[in-house]
Amino acid sequence: MGHPAERFRTIAATFTERVKLVPPDAWANPAPPEGWDARDVVRHLVEWIPGFWSSNAGIELPKGPPVDDDPVGAWLALRDGLQAMLDDPDVATREYDMRMGRMTVEDAVDMICTNDVFLHTWDLARATGLDETLDADEVHRMLEGMEPMDELLRSSGHYGPRVEVAADADEQTKLIAFIGRRP
Repeated sequence: MGHPAERFRTIAATFTERVKLVPPDAWANPAPPEGWDARDVVRHLVEWIPGFWSSNAGIELPKGPPVDDDPVGAWLALRDGLQAMLDDPDVATREYDMRMGRMTVEDAVDMICTNDVFLHTWDLARATGLDETLDADEVHRMLEGMEPMDELLRSSGHYGPRVEVAADADEQTKLIAFIGRRP
């Protein structure tokens, strides 16, 4: 999908569209992963991503409103902060030593943040009855990238056990099942 800034912009746009379409009474709907509700999908992103950047690179992202008060506004503040980092070449190309090794801001956003937003787009849509369709090229790219790291990803604790699906299932179904969701 191209440069990390453009990839994030595109994937975040789809998540933003879903967030804005959530009916006010659907924020409490149960969501994947188990034990979460739709609001928790946004809360997860809004809480862990700024903490990651603060602890790994000393970068403080702008704070939005509390997720409980305004999940849309909380997401938009995070989205805009990440996009600003990616759009500023001085920030985007800075290198930091992170848990995954030394990498640029844009590569870390691309590997970690953008992928998480992409996968949680499905979670939010599933919880709220919105369109669950994910970009087919991104689905293919992620599935191909994650499959060889199955054992490592499972041991990270970030993914549940793979859900079995038919061998002839489409790639989105396989990806969702790979990350431990029931498609």
